[in-house]
Amino acid sequence: MNRNTRIAIAAALALVALGYWKFRDKPAAADTAQTTRGQYRIAANADAFRFGTLDFSACELEREHSAATIKAWCAPFQVPENRADANGRKLDLKFALIASAQAADDDFIVYLAGGPGQSAIDTWPQMADALGPARKRRHVLLLDQRGTGASNPLKCKSAEDEDALPFDLERAAVSTQRCLDEVARFADPRFYTTSDAVEDLEALRQALGAPKFDLVGVSYGTRVAQQYLKRHPEGVRSIVLDSVVPNELVLGAEFADNLDDALKAQFANCAKSPACAKAFPDPYADLIRLRAALAKSPREIRYADPVTFKQTTETLDAESMVSLVRMFAYAPETAALIPNTIKQSLAGDDAPLLGQIGILSQGIEELVGSGMQLSVICSEDADRLGPEPSTADSLLGNRLVEVSKRQCQVWPHGTRPPDFNEPVTGATPILVLEGELDPVTPPRYGEQVLKTLANAKLIVARGQGHNIIGRGCLPKLVGNFMDTLDAKALDAGCVDELGPIPHFIDFNGAAP
Repeated sequence: MNRNTRIAIAAALALVALGYWKFRDKPAAADTAQTTRGQYRIAANADAFRFGTLDFSACELEREHSAATIKAWCAPFQVPENRADANGRKLDLKFALIASAQAADDDFIVYLAGGPGQSAIDTWPQMADALGPARKRRHVLLLDQRGTGASNPLKCKSAEDEDALPFDLERAAVSTQRCLDEVARFADPRFYTTSDAVEDLEALRQALGAPKFDLVGVSYGTRVAQQYLKRHPEGVRSIVLDSVVPNELVLGAEFADNLDDALKAQFANCAKSPACAKAFPDPYADLIRLRAALAKSPREIRYADPVTFKQTTETLDAESMVSLVRMFAYAPETAALIPNTIKQSLAGDDAPLLGQIGILSQGIEELVGSGMQLSVICSEDADRLGPEPSTADSLLGNRLVEVSKRQCQVWPHGTRPPDFNEPVTGATPILVLEGELDPVTPPRYGEQVLKTLANAKLIVARGQGHNIIGRGCLPKLVGNFMDTLDAKALDAGCVDELGPIPHFIDFNGAAP
């Protein structure tokens, strides 16, 4: 399986950057804006300290593609793989504390990464600035969810090393079985679900001395946040849900429709510009034409990798092209390139499209060969996932649904609580963020989640895509929200300054 196809499968299944369970009958009352200080202060000259039962020492977090490191505090933390088996395998979970520069309040920000399968520690550099105002007086906890990062990762080397034979459902089954054979040597995949991760997070909170958490979930991380809120509302002070999915929705069920809707909305903006409309009369039709051409005749392309600058040869087929376009659609900066990039490919120049893979796939490639992703999908979604006749002719089609179903016939399934798909309810302060042109989690998801929440606000950022917490004035608003716990009182007028980026007419930009 060539690199493009492997990344395409991971990208199409991942949210990158979901949501469940209703509250207990009597949810915990929300904290006031006044928080206590002192319990979690770190002395300026400390070289070690204890929070609760955890002994911290200084550590350095590596940054991908950089020699720089991030100063943090780390401590050993162990949990049972199977909580029903006290004598079974133990997991050493990697977590880090990013200390507040000021005297810290006694609530902790907890960043919950996307995927499923991303590492909170590895993706923290992309989130740090977005949470800058909020973390001035709060420590940040980064816990690599079990099966990710350095927490007994369910990473399959065989999936990375497969050859470039054509990809089909049976090859997916064979690859999945090979991955399972690897993982089974050191893990039981049944116990790497979101529910298991929720209990790990609560165990960490108790080990710290039971502080309140300000949960910040991005994409799949919103699923973890909402599940934690259901099971442990007493541990939650506030929640930010960036690119949320309603509990009722099945992961992957609406990927095809959401992508088509986002692309057509983006192309409608192109039609409003005379120059863009003249250059690209029907960008969506161009996409369908290119997909058909690549399905009939995949192309071997040689190009310079924009990250490593090395000459690279890849095979561009229909599946990888569609998933690359989906990755382009995640952010307005790359969405603006789609019409011209596709036009170039139709003319025989695939370098503009393929040349972006090294940049677009950052944060996605780690999901290639991720058994944890399969543990989540197969346990929580696959039994309700099925091909939809109405989406068969969409750009993405039903291919990824079929792949998921076939993989989950091989991969072991964990358990799913009976109330897993019930909408979340309650009065916990919650801020929901959505991008107007998100190809994965559109604004209607945020609207649906808000229907059963008593103390929540939805902010939709015009012209934006997936994972918007770092855009414009949103970091400041998130900081204000955590300080006041009053989402409804936030003045979000500054978000209106955001908007779509004009489509590039050529490689010089939007102007003719």
